[in-house]
Amino acid sequence: MRSDVHVGLEQRSSGGIEISLQSRVALYYGDAIRQQARDVLHKLGIEHAFVELTDEGALPFVIAARIEAAVRRAGLGQSKSALPEALPLPAVSARDRLRRSRLYLPGNEPKYFINAGLHAPDAVILDLEDSVHFAEKDTARLLVRNALRAVDFGTAERMVRINQLPLGLQDLEEIVPQSPDLILVPKTETAEQVKEVDTAIAAIGKKTGLTRPIWMMPILESALGIENAFAIATASDRVAAVTIGLEDYTADLGVVKTPGGSESLYARQRVVNAAHAAHVQAIDSVFSDVADADGLLRWGQASRAMGFEGMGCLHPIQIEIIHRAFAPSAQELEKAQAIVAAYEDAQARGLGVVSLGSRMIDAPVVQRALKLVARARQMGMVADLSIKGDPS
Repeated sequence: MRSDVHVGLEQRSSGGIEISLQSRVALYYGDAIRQQARDVLHKLGIEHAFVELTDEGALPFVIAARIEAAVRRAGLGQSKSALPEALPLPAVSARDRLRRSRLYLPGNEPKYFINAGLHAPDAVILDLEDSVHFAEKDTARLLVRNALRAVDFGTAERMVRINQLPLGLQDLEEIVPQSPDLILVPKTETAEQVKEVDTAIAAIGKKTGLTRPIWMMPILESALGIENAFAIATASDRVAAVTIGLEDYTADLGVVKTPGGSESLYARQRVVNAAHAAHVQAIDSVFSDVADADGLLRWGQASRAMGFEGMGCLHPIQIEIIHRAFAPSAQELEKAQAIVAAYEDAQARGLGVVSLGSRMIDAPVVQRALKLVARARQMGMVADLSIKGDPS
């Protein structure tokens, strides 16, 4: 595949490292690729081997991951790693940061990693679960690990969707030491599963000296998971959001997933209610018809009206539409700003009652306006606001 490399490895008892390289860029980068291969093998404790590289433009972090995977599959170097040089870590991800859009990237296809940040999603998801064939789980795990160290995803939050437990615990061993911002836990059905992942993250973090927070987002994808939504949302302080997976949920119910979503309305409402009761974000599922821009906009607007704060996306073309769907309208924002201004004026004058013109404004309306304006500021829709009230 483009931006990838196939590695064949044969261990030898002597003769050093022999490398056969096929690459369209061999004339320019052949020596560098061969030297990197030798360096990686040395780190993994391999001194004698024949290595065949078929390169399609792979970057160094990909080459290192593929060679390490080949070594491990050969039953060698199991306790060693060949980590690429790490970029400086981005700013710590806030628990309540914007999560309007999260772009799924298949975890075993590096061609999607490199420019993902340029599309400006709120988050990228390096996916180790559904997008990766079971036979390639081990190779994807190493590739995602290296990507967390070596790829600049811009301002996007760096999420990783691990595999369903218990396989997901193996993913954590490689992923957690690289300080992802958030772990998505698929097929979550009970609070105990969340606690199991929480405990594993804490143990790995303690062993490796991590100090940055790693948040969690359980994915509810079954009838049982929906019924346990609140318990799941409150199972750990790491939970920053909960989301729903409609493909698996409708399959569990044995019903057809429709564009209108009437078959999943109860489940989505339950997720929203549980999330807000737990003071975490409610995030909607993906909209699977990438070609239907109008349908995506309608779904996103209805999702926001229901109480969701974002949704997943399968293609970069969906990002701008999702951001538009989850943004307040100009009329909404203007009204909310007027209410906030009236509230701050009342606060400054020591008044307990907020009025806008001749109309009294109830406290819940004020709180809703404060939240909307605060969120608009996060989105960059308002240049400079100083909100004195507590929007929570």
